[in-house]
Parts: sequence; structure tokens; C-alpha cells
Amino acid sequence: MSGAFTDEHEEIRRYVRQWLDERAPIDVVRKTMETEAGFNPSLWSDLGELGWLGMALDEDFGGGGLGFMELAVVAEEMGRTLFPSPFLSTVVIGAGLVAGVATKEQSRSILPDVAGGALRLAAAVAPAARVSVAGTEVDGGWRLTGEAGFVLDGHTADLLIVEAGVAGESRLFLVEMGAEGLEARPDSVLDLTRPMARVSVEGTPARPLGEGDEDVEAAREEMVVRAVGALAMEQVGGAQACLDLSVEYAKDRHQFGRPIGSFQAVKHMCADMLVEVESARSAAYHLAWAIDHDPGEARIAAPLAKAYCADAYYRAAASTIQIHGGIGFTWEHHAHLHLKRAKSGQLLFGDSVYHRTRLADRLGIG
Repeated sequence: MSGAFTDEHEEIRRYVRQWLDERAPIDVVRKTMETEAGFNPSLWSDLGELGWLGMALDEDFGGGGLGFMELAVVAEEMGRTLFPSPFLSTVVIGAGLVAGVATKEQSRSILPDVAGGALRLAAAVAPAARVSVAGTEVDGGWRLTGEAGFVLDGHTADLLIVEAGVAGESRLFLVEMGAEGLEARPDSVLDLTRPMARVSVEGTPARPLGEGDEDVEAAREEMVVRAVGALAMEQVGGAQACLDLSVEYAKDRHQFGRPIGSFQAVKHMCADMLVEVESARSAAYHLAWAIDHDPGEARIAAPLAKAYCADAYYRAAASTIQIHGGIGFTWEHHAHLHLKRAKSGQLLFGDSVYHRTRLADRLGIG
């Protein structure tokens, strides 16, 4: 068993980091997060041309045929720069559900456009969203009625995957943006770099995703494992960025004629951050490896990584603000952007208490 990244992975990392530093520095992030869409369509198209959106998709469906570890490298670097995009909602969650549930014909009609950046997906599926939708068969077709909240990038998606109750069971449906009776409006969120929407459907036409006899619970579980894996990698990248910011400031900022990094309290804060960041990295990297190589182990590693990485990122972001002092609380400094991303990430897909409980249950110690 090895969670180590290869030379090829590190080459991907170097290229992704260079591209993000050049094309999406913090001033671009700030401008993008304040737009109504919450992402830059031009940069999103570039990601498709670079092959990042389809790298983990099957080659038969226009993808690169790579694994989750390659996808994880991209997620980590996006977390480091707070890059605002529908990468998590479209590539990790949406495309993952389609690849796991859809018929081959549906996959051929959807996934190549996802890989090329021409189609964005959003999932109104629990626990990624809070869903209360019912499906009814009408004249040989399907109609959906209900509401879903906290749908990642739901107002800018081209195609929605909606979970609906049918005769006491859950089924997944595809709904085109702009369909009759569909309304998707942005929610007020703490983290502007990760927009969410409230989606309502009222007799909205939909088509089933898959043949209709799929195990939705199993598909949901696989979705959560992959989503948590990508999120944990983002959180490692964000926590590392906070540590780097703190160490740089502690060396440059002087008080009483000496760098503040020479003071014991600041030293201890930076040392604690380093230990937590490295521990979070180990948990996230192990999960990324397990998703590719050992699905059974991934079910154990996922709640562990989600709980630890989320809390480590939040503590790193909070410590960064404290080390920076007064300037750390200002809108002009981007430490608060990491704090908001960290707090929203703690709650996404369930908080740390929820995932520790899941871990204990799976280990048989609950």
C-alpha cells in the first residue's frame, strides 16, 4: 500500500500550480467570486482544453483515462489558490454520478461535453444538498415537484441531477436548465468562492438517469467518498497556503526590533500548524490512493480524512489571522477568504462529529 505521488503526479502538480499562479492569482479570485456566476467561463473553457476536467473519465467518453490521484493533485492546488470554479460540483460529483449510474448512451451524450468544458453539472442529491423532491410518472414521462437547498453551483449548471422520491424509493433524474417549472436562484453563502443555489421544481419534466433500477444508496455512498476525497485535498492545499502565509509574515514582521517569528508564542503556533498540515496531508493522500486501489479501505479513510482535514484547515486559517494581528481581520488581506472556505468546508457533506460517528460505526466501535 502506498499513498505516495509519482514523478508524473509531481509534474502535473508543477504545471497546475504554475497555471493557477499565472492565470488565477488572488486579485482574479476576488473579482471572480463577486460576479453573479461565481466563476470565470473563459478559464473554465481553458481547463477543458488542458484536459483537467476529463482526466479521470474513461477514454471511451472523451476522458483521459487517469485515476482519482491525478484529479486529487488538481484539487489540492485549486484549494491552495482558492480557485472559484464548478470543479467539485461538475467533475467530481456530477460526472462521478453519471459515470456510475448512467446508461452508456447517456454517458456518451454527457461526459465528452463535461470533459471539454461545454457542459456543467450540479447535483441536488443528499447529502451534497438538502433535498425534498417527489417524482411522478405522467403520460409516459416524468415530472418532478419539490425543492432542494445548498446545491453547489446549481444556478449556473447546464444540467441538474436531481434525487426524487418515487413510491417510497429514491431515484435519480436529469433536468435541463431552463426546463418548465424549474427555478434556480443563488443562495446567500459565507464563502463567496463556493456558490450554492436553491433549486425548486414544479411539475418539471425530467428523464431518469440510468435504467431506473440502480442502487441509489450505493451511488450516493460512492459520490460522498469521491467528493470528500477531493474536498480533503482542497483543504490540505488551503491549510498549506495558510501555513506559508503565516511563516512568511512571522519572518518579515518586526516588533521590538526583532521578527515576531522569534517569539515563543508565534513559534508554537506555526509549529502546531505544521504538524496538523502534515497529518492532514497524510490522511488526504491515503484516501486518494484508496479510492483508486482499495474501495473498501476508502470507506474507512473517507470519514477520517473529512473530519481531520476540515478541522486542520479551519484551525490553520484561524491561526493565520491571529498571527497577522490587525491586518489579518481586514477585507484587503485574504486570510479571511481561507477562514470562510475552511468553515464552509467543515459543514459540507456533514460536519466532523458526523464523520467521526460514521468512522466509529464502520470500525465497529460506535
